[in-house]
Amino acid sequence: MYGFGLTTAFLKPLTASAIIAKARDRATVLQACTARSKPIPLYIGATAAMENTRENTRDRIVAAASKLFCREGIRSIGMDLIAETAGVTKRTLYYYFRSKDDLVAAHLESRDQPNMLLFQQWFAATQGGLAEKTRGIFTNLAKSARHLKWKGCGFLRTTAELANMPGHPAIQIGAAHKKKFESWIQEQINLAGIGENLLLARHIMLLLDGSFAVSPPHRDASYMETPGEAAYTLIKAMLPGGERGAK
Repeated sequence: MYGFGLTTAFLKPLTASAIIAKARDRATVLQACTARSKPIPLYIGATAAMENTRENTRDRIVAAASKLFCREGIRSIGMDLIAETAGVTKRTLYYYFRSKDDLVAAHLESRDQPNMLLFQQWFAATQGGLAEKTRGIFTNLAKSARHLKWKGCGFLRTTAELANMPGHPAIQIGAAHKKKFESWIQEQINLAGIGENLLLARHIMLLLDGSFAVSPPHRDASYMETPGEAAYTLIKAMLPGGERGAK
């Protein structure tokens, strides 16, 4: 007898063929059990859930920071307040963003595509040709400027606050955003038959940023509308055949 209560009769060595047969039986049973439910591997679901949680947490932090930056400015807001507003610990905050500089950059980056999309929607929704559609962007901005909480262009405000830090990533993102608008309006100019007129695109860009700079301190939406009329006049003067551009 052995300690497990088994006699030596049950402990006879198995032949190779017997071992293989038993292994096949076990594999068949395991396959049958698995086929009944076919569960999704836990690690796949867990990884997906973890990625979603990380993305949601990061988005929540950026949204909280953006709200504070737009309301109070960049320099006056600390990481403690951002963490509190986002409902996370400072340790979590610094897990996603190594510094406040990185968070400011993420804030502007999150505004890049929505702002461009809004300009393009206003342009497309306005009746007429290039001149009318470009003026439509200024007209819609004037409507925004009439709201008491409107504070102008966040990209320009951030650049002004960080003027002594020309290499700051947020300034680079702001410059890229402005360049993106300039390239887009130049493309519309080309489509209208004016040709690759970079000078006209930059005139419109300067009129736009000028209106962003002057309108907020005056709290006067006409500082948006007047540059829009100037852009309209410039484009009309450049269109082949004058009024033929208004379709």
